[in-house]
Amino acid sequence: MDGTGPADTGVHRDRLARALRRLEVERDALRELLAVRPVVDIATGMLAERLRCPPADAAAQLDDLAAEAGLPADRLAAEIVGATAAEGPNLGVRPAAGTRAQAAPPTEADTAARVLLDRTADLLAADTAVIWGADPGGGLTLLGHAGLTPEDVRAWRHVPPDVDTPALRAARSDSGMWPDEGPAATGLPTVGRRAAPHRLALPMRRRGRLLGALELGWAEPPRPLPAAARARLRALAEVFAVTVDTAPPAVRPEPPTADTAALEAVLDPALLLGPLDGRDGRVEDFRILRTNHRFRDPAGRPRHRIEGSTLLESYPLASSHGLLDRLRAVLATGEPVRERFVLTFLTDDLSRLPVVARIGAARTDGHLLVTWQVEDADARLVGLVHSAQRLARVGGFEEDLVTGDVLWNERMFALHGLPPDATPVPLAALAAHVHPDDRRVVERLANGVLQEGRAASAVFRLLPPGRPARYARIVAEPVTDPAGRVVLVRGAGQDVSDQHRTEVALAATRERLADSELEAAQRHRLTLRLQEAILPPEPPPLDSARLHAAVRYRPAVERERVGGDWYDILPLPDGGVLLSVGDLAGHGVGAATGMVALRNALRGLAVTGAGPARLLEWLNLTALALPDPATATAVCARFDPRTRILHWARAGHPPPVLLRAGRPRVLPLPRGLLLGAAPDAVYEELALPMEPDDVLLLYTDGLVERRGTADEESLRQLLVAAGAPGPDLGGWLDTLLEHSRSDTDDDTCLIAVRADPEAAA
Repeated sequence: MDGTGPADTGVHRDRLARALRRLEVERDALRELLAVRPVVDIATGMLAERLRCPPADAAAQLDDLAAEAGLPADRLAAEIVGATAAEGPNLGVRPAAGTRAQAAPPTEADTAARVLLDRTADLLAADTAVIWGADPGGGLTLLGHAGLTPEDVRAWRHVPPDVDTPALRAARSDSGMWPDEGPAATGLPTVGRRAAPHRLALPMRRRGRLLGALELGWAEPPRPLPAAARARLRALAEVFAVTVDTAPPAVRPEPPTADTAALEAVLDPALLLGPLDGRDGRVEDFRILRTNHRFRDPAGRPRHRIEGSTLLESYPLASSHGLLDRLRAVLATGEPVRERFVLTFLTDDLSRLPVVARIGAARTDGHLLVTWQVEDADARLVGLVHSAQRLARVGGFEEDLVTGDVLWNERMFALHGLPPDATPVPLAALAAHVHPDDRRVVERLANGVLQEGRAASAVFRLLPPGRPARYARIVAEPVTDPAGRVVLVRGAGQDVSDQHRTEVALAATRERLADSELEAAQRHRLTLRLQEAILPPEPPPLDSARLHAAVRYRPAVERERVGGDWYDILPLPDGGVLLSVGDLAGHGVGAATGMVALRNALRGLAVTGAGPARLLEWLNLTALALPDPATATAVCARFDPRTRILHWARAGHPPPVLLRAGRPRVLPLPRGLLLGAAPDAVYEELALPMEPDDVLLLYTDGLVERRGTADEESLRQLLVAAGAPGPDLGGWLDTLLEHSRSDTDDDTCLIAVRADPEAAA
């Protein structure tokens, strides 16, 4: 009963809207009653003075006259007062022929007509305004005007229903009559037509009832009215309809005397409610007819502010919790109810006040007698503690050491697996009900509380009769007397079996994870050592070949992803030098071992004296014969110091870069399929004469590979950023790695060799 869904929220919103509309109707009726009451009182006094009778008889005479004339009493009173002011002290006597009638004092409708002209001056600049009221027979009565003379209005006090005028046309239509509708807007008879022939007329309706019409006039044709102006005029017609609405105010029903007596006889705070039917005949709200002297508004408002209002007006949020539906059911079935509700009230400052109340309702003579008793803070706190213990599955106990009484709540009996009528177990005897391995733990707990007088806690395995063991946690604290002796023990117990099982499973998972992490770390260290062993940080001496060399290796950003990149500089028996870089597809131990196999195979094949193209053909067959076949790219170059010519070939790898006089040039691409792709692959070999101070750069694609950028463009940008190599080739390679913007997390291998300038001779 404390929560509502989306559908309930819509129903409650509709109820509040209907209650608000009804309240607006009653407010308007009261305002109108207050507005016309002084006029009725003046007319009553005038009749009492003329008829020489008491005011009560004069009021009755006014009602009889109004009934005979078919007019409301307030309108007849207004005509009596207006006629008296215009015609002098002799009520009903017309002025003598040839005399000019004095202008009647302005009425409320005259003021409204003047306001209408003022409100529309900026938009319409009308010259005249007339407010007509609808008669029961279909005609119109002139209620107020502005911009017209007394002579203009004298013959137009009443318009019969068969006279075609702009106001009557508007009253019989939905849209009204506008000045741009042609001759009909200027040729119809109406009040003051000679002075202002161009007319606009709109119907005035309120709550579906026709109340009259508004009419505006212009001496000259007005300018066309835009849509905004038409909408504003329609809104003004709705507003001015309120001034002519004479619907009587709602009468508050009075409760029977017997219901009032029963209300005061109730010992609890109570209200007497009367049903309010909606348009569909269904009860949509209740009127608060009376409250008894014990009633106190939860929001702190006095009783007189509650009585006479409706339930939705005084307690809109409280009624949205299902209270209104429950009361409606009691009224329909006659079955009394008493339930606990969590209600929300609005205070005068619109803050929300939650209240827990016991509400009872019973039907009596078509009314409802409703009692409610707000729970005090202590009772709510007890309920809150009980709910918290239930949700957390916590039991409570109290042991009186003086009397020996032990008090358990229901959760403690459930924890021990005992029925509610069993004898509770004292703390000193608890060790006999636990697992033998945990008895020492429970004995220390009991000794700390009972003997040492300190709070203590313990987790142990409890053995419920006929049930599996469960893990329980007991927390206990002593209560001492003035002499310091423990006289009472209070505590709580909780079933922590699920938590214990979770902790055990989590510990096992952590242990397995630690083993896996240790194994992965060992594999990683082994692989790194393997790579470091086959990729020495310094190249061998190449003095005999008249070359200077530098090498660099940068592992992947993710250190666990060991790659298959390699570089090698191998002095050959004939005085030449073998230069090679390669990249085996994949990562991890498999890629590293495959890379070692290809690199060592190339070393062994190089001693045959074969050229780079022939070496790559043999290396391709080796890649196909590996236990785990894989593909790889490679560049193989052989430098002959006697001819200073570099012969080289490639297998799907980026070509080397030659820097001559500091200006980089990418070498042309010879044909060559990557290794391990096809057994009949053929490789083309090119020759490059090396001049003194030439620098040759061999690299793997981890240096230049970037997503969304071609390798050639990335290489060009990198060489421009690094500049020409200086005397320190190793420093230049470090600069290349520093400016590299590769984003593929791949390994990178670099070789740079420079031809010795002293060899030019």
